[in-house]
Amino acid sequence: MTATLGHTQRRETLPGVPAGTWHIDPAHSVVGFAVRHLMSKVRGTFNEFDGHITIAADMRESTAQVDIAMASVYTGNELRDNHLRTADFFDVEVHPAMSFVSTGLREVDGSWVLDGELSIHGTTRSVHIDVEYLGYDPSGAQGEPRIGFEGRVSVNRSDFGISFGLVDSGKVVVGDRVDIVLDVEAVLA
Repeated sequence: MTATLGHTQRRETLPGVPAGTWHIDPAHSVVGFAVRHLMSKVRGTFNEFDGHITIAADMRESTAQVDIAMASVYTGNELRDNHLRTADFFDVEVHPAMSFVSTGLREVDGSWVLDGELSIHGTTRSVHIDVEYLGYDPSGAQGEPRIGFEGRVSVNRSDFGISFGLVDSGKVVVGDRVDIVLDVEAVLA
């Protein structure tokens, strides 16, 4: 994940944050997306996911892993959600999960970029997630240490073999670019 730590200071750690494995708290995290539909954008979430972030003493050695249940898609429209679960889009019967596994963490212009492999619809592609470090609370709401990040990445769904609705009668019905936003709160294990 990319932690924005300030553009004037180079840091290899997050001040005061203990190294260790942090489990993503699904009750306080969101996996969201936005995609163009005709002249507007449709936004949605995936409501079932699991993962962890391992923060190393040297941030560059930190890792992240997330698994997302594709059937848990929610856009606020049951008809659309059911269509997204079919073979036209996610094909959840054959490809029930989307996953991300990090392959490296690097600093770019004072921010961190988390590189990794994103698997959707049976296809794996390299992605680069920009993540902003949102903070650390050593005592959390219930006495447990918590940390927060926001990650952003855009992907082309056609790169993952999902091309339904890209063009109909010469017009784009559903856009190819999907913006993914990860609002993550994690608890130290």
